[in-house]
Amino acid sequence: MEIESLNQTIIQCRKCPRLVEYREMVVRKKKKAYMNWVYWGRPVPAFGDIGGRVLAVGLAPGPHGSNRTGRMFTGDASGVFLFAALHRAGFANQAECYSRDDGLVVHDMLISAVCRCAPPENKPNAVEIANCRPYLEREIGLMKNLQGFVALGRIAFDNILKVYRRWEVDVPRFEFRHGSVYQIGEAGPWLIASYHPSQQNTQTRRLTVNMFDEIWKLVRSMLA
Repeated sequence: MEIESLNQTIIQCRKCPRLVEYREMVVRKKKKAYMNWVYWGRPVPAFGDIGGRVLAVGLAPGPHGSNRTGRMFTGDASGVFLFAALHRAGFANQAECYSRDDGLVVHDMLISAVCRCAPPENKPNAVEIANCRPYLEREIGLMKNLQGFVALGRIAFDNILKVYRRWEVDVPRFEFRHGSVYQIGEAGPWLIASYHPSQQNTQTRRLTVNMFDEIWKLVRSMLA
């Protein structure tokens, strides 16, 4: 019930005027390919298993991806790349991810983001990130079985660490390096850094299928 209450709070959030204006503008000016869609157009809550051991954190919804479908990493190329990898690694029951009612189920993992609204040019500002961080903080607190994180991109990496520093955990200034594993505090969770599965990274082969599969194999080994 606590996660449902949190999700409703997130969905109703209007803290950031610039993001509210942008996400609602996208609803009015739909992409031609999705003219028949009823766009979500609101903040997007986390998706997956609140009882899971892993929390994967991205940046923010895409304007015609999660902002359209209402589910994290669903409806755009980033999600296609992510859920195919999670399916291969046994964290998802299928690779397909196109709508909230497509039957996708994620096991042992919650998928969240630093920001819950689609930002212009995919660039939330510092105030918007700070406004949204308490939602991520609350999700971490609700994950009673949490063992570790996968940070999908540097901004996710930095903000996970900021949550723990706010909790007065002594966290060094870790350097973001794809595939690296860090320990948050003496007895805290581990943190794996990964490039974000955006088209900017996958089309340039900064992040390949094999590289991403290795991240999830690493997650499996950490859980084992």
